[in-house]
Amino acid sequence: MKLFFLLLLSYTLFASSNNFKFQILDIYELKQQHNEKAISELSALAYRDKVLYALSDKGLLYHFKLNIEDKKIKDLTLLKAYKLRNKKAQRFSKKKRDAEGLALYKDGLLVSFEGKNRVLFVSFEGVKREKITLHKELRDNSNFVSSNKGLESVAYSKKYGVLTIPELPLKTRDAHYHYLYAKNRVWKFQAQGAVTDVVMMDDKRVMILLREFSYFKRGRKSRIVTLDLDSCKEESLCTVETLALLDSQKGDVVENFEGLTKIEDNLYLMVSDDNDSWFQKTLFVLFEIRN
Repeated sequence: MKLFFLLLLSYTLFASSNNFKFQILDIYELKQQHNEKAISELSALAYRDKVLYALSDKGLLYHFKLNIEDKKIKDLTLLKAYKLRNKKAQRFSKKKRDAEGLALYKDGLLVSFEGKNRVLFVSFEGVKREKITLHKELRDNSNFVSSNKGLESVAYSKKYGVLTIPELPLKTRDAHYHYLYAKNRVWKFQAQGAVTDVVMMDDKRVMILLREFSYFKRGRKSRIVTLDLDSCKEESLCTVETLALLDSQKGDVVENFEGLTKIEDNLYLMVSDDNDSWFQKTLFVLFEIRN
């Protein structure tokens, strides 16, 4: 399985304007099942104390035990699986369960949804505790370009609070830029594909995962950039630094990468959404950002 990805494992990319180095350390293909069904459509990750939380578009929250040794994924074992539920412990209806973003928050998790766009604070077992108040532009569902281009990501900053980015800019915004929202603040940066996830690197920097797909060329790209929240004035154009660009047209193995989480220090994990298709894979990619 891992031999198939030797070229990708050796892939190293240097950012042009800083001393960061992006390096893939390991790739793990998930083939586990739960209740005799394949675990599929994983779109978001969060990690704490060797437990990896993985979110499915189907409104399911998985707990895995993640064992990393010598910067390799030695084992990934399913511990539990939960359905996302409301305060009455009832499963969300199909129209309300399209879960896309995940982040640690207080003694539980933040989950972002598209379709009915919102961010909820839930327990580690997936039960709703409260609805998070978002920036005023995000409160009207009609502002989003489509029901499938909503709140794809969520993160939590101790300084700025709950952060989220729509997959594509709102109808009311310039489509040439992406907009990162806190409750009372907005950051703007150049659009380079659709946003699939965002994660805090430290107290002031965010890592953003983007994807592009060319229907004409059948090509796929995944881009990872970083944004310094402190250095950018509100509503001014923020500078982002590219850490990695994976391009299938150049021979890189690129799946539908949607989820991202920090493991420790400069170690991160990324996951691909297989779209519940025989032709796609659920891949966990362990990578490192070095100075």
